[in-house]
Amino acid sequence: MDKDEIFNKRIDYISDFNFDEKVAAVFDDMLYRSVPFYQEIQRMIVEMAVDFAVEGTHIYDLGCSTGTTLFNINKAIGDKVKYIGIDYSEDMLDKCRKKLSENHFQGEYELVCEDLNKGIYAENASVIIMILTLQFIRPLYREKLIESIFKGLNSNGCFILVEKVLGEDSLFNRLFIKYYYDLKREKGYSELEITQKREALENVLIPYKLLENRELLLNQGFRYCDVFFKWYNFCGMVAVK
Repeated sequence: MDKDEIFNKRIDYISDFNFDEKVAAVFDDMLYRSVPFYQEIQRMIVEMAVDFAVEGTHIYDLGCSTGTTLFNINKAIGDKVKYIGIDYSEDMLDKCRKKLSENHFQGEYELVCEDLNKGIYAENASVIIMILTLQFIRPLYREKLIESIFKGLNSNGCFILVEKVLGEDSLFNRLFIKYYYDLKREKGYSELEITQKREALENVLIPYKLLENRELLLNQGFRYCDVFFKWYNFCGMVAVK
């Protein structure tokens, strides 16, 4: 995979982070170096998808980016379900389409360019996934999006959500962010890269606290909700309709 070097040179004017062609080209490396235990999170998502997927239903990946999650689930489930990936970035979908095609994806799939801020129409879904995507949805529209996800799930279907989260108070929040930036340094990112990317994300990535995300899910009617992964300011949750 191409190495993420987007912020390795000083930028005079840092615009808001955008999932454009430049980001799509290095996005897989960005995830592996920026998301703690990314491969383990993927493994856990596949495990849960296998248990909740029902033959003849749909699996949705909202904010599917380059298709890694769709591909990993497909290796475990095959053509028993239809896979639907949704992303607002055509550049990401181009990378996704290429990845699925070159790696012999099994079964029917559909890739849709759509702005999740406007909600979605989903149907016959046994599994819906959002990995590090809800945090980019404007807070004003998150409740409506979760409502549309809930409506699209079949009874006993699951919603898997992975997010950056705020600490429950400022002390832990500061510590968790510090530990996260330490990890990024260990993965080879420089101080300049960390600082410039943080500035680019400042106005577009708006995290909630873990308990705020949990309340958002339960308020829409999910019967069960639990945490399956937690690493400082990263959290994975699963909710069942």
